[in-house]
This record gives sequence, structure tokens and C-alpha cells, in this order.
Amino acid sequence: MNFNTGGGLIGLLILIADIWAIINILQSNASMGAKLLWILLVVLLPLLGLIIWFVAGPRGGKV
Repeated sequence: MNFNTGGGLIGLLILIADIWAIINILQSNASMGAKLLWILLVVLLPLLGLIIWFVAGPRGGKV
């Protein structure tokens, strides 16, 4: 039996969520500098960056 598949599945879900966040960041009305900073945060800190972006990230016209 292989019990290591749970970690791989969680990693895959985080990767999918990070890609979704990056797409949303790129589609936002934030400045290019703000977009770059948010993308770097999500890429360098995948889970924590995703959580921070979800709570405080750019939404539509807000930065």
C-alpha cells in the first residue's frame, strides 16, 4: 500500500489554486508593479501567498 499519495494530491491542489490566483492577479486592474509583487508572493510562498492574496489581494479596481 502507498500512503504517500495524500501529499501529492495536496500539492497538486495548491498548484492549481496558485495558477488560478496568478490568472486572477493578471486580470485585475492593479498596477503592473502591484501585479508583479502579488505574483512573486504567490510563487515564492505558495500556500501562505495564496492565503494572503485571497484575503488582501487586488479585486477588480481595488489594489
